[in-house]
Amino acid sequence: MDLKFSHVDVLVNNLEEACAYYAQILNARISRTLVWERGGLHVRYAVALIGQERFMLVQPLAGNLKELLDSSGEGMIYRHCYSTPDIEKAYDELVIAGVQPEDENGQPLERANLQSPSGTRIIWLPKRFGHFSIEILEEQTLEAFITSAFA
Repeated sequence: MDLKFSHVDVLVNNLEEACAYYAQILNARISRTLVWERGGLHVRYAVALIGQERFMLVQPLAGNLKELLDSSGEGMIYRHCYSTPDIEKAYDELVIAGVQPEDENGQPLERANLQSPSGTRIIWLPKRFGHFSIEILEEQTLEAFITSAFA
């Protein structure tokens, strides 16, 4: 599978406080605040950019990530995210390997339904090791989304 590391997602209680901290301490560029809401999951998030490296600060408001934040506390890196030039090929390769891709709520994801609220096509691997999650995003639309978040 053709994958490239993109970013990690970090849970926070207060998005503005976390963004201000990393902007001050690491001189991170912080994107505008973004919202993801679908299927009971509701989060506010921002991209922190340090040079070419990035991570997403995620404040859950409802859903499974809110439950994870409440039980595990903030600062938890709960997801590693990768990009691929061909999301459908990645989907097919996972299915051939015996893995059913999922959506952000852990439900089976059909190949025709890869579109996300951010506009980027995304798939998730089933969680095998605790709360750790791997997300695969379509590279071209992800990069366009990141660029627009800083515009």
